[in-house]
Amino acid sequence: MHGAHAAGLHVGEEPLEIRLATDGEAALAVAAEGPDLIVPDVMLPRLDGLKVCRCLRQQSAVPILMLTAKGDEGDRVVGLEIGADDYLTKPFSMRELLARVDAPGAHPTGRCLVLGLA
Repeated sequence: MHGAHAAGLHVGEEPLEIRLATDGEAALAVAAEGPDLIVPDVMLPRLDGLKVCRCLRQQSAVPILMLTAKGDEGDRVVGLEIGADDYLTKPFSMRELLARVDAPGAHPTGRCLVLGLA
């Protein structure tokens, strides 16, 4: 589902455009289009979320919110050390995800995010 769109979500009054990617390579391809936030799952196939984060940090300062089922401190620290701005542990609520998207500095110029789900 490379670059598929999801619709109907809003943060505050503003609509939120979500581009879905089902593997790391697709996440990087969609990220090249200049979204305002990247949310890669650590367990993405083909190219895991940590590698996606490393690749993005070599070329971009786009905010990265790592998504993971791995909740221990060591996993979170590794992600933060390679350039993630924040971590969200599964399971999570849509309310929590939207609150993090709406956090100050999370989306400096608009309302488009890439959501890479494993």
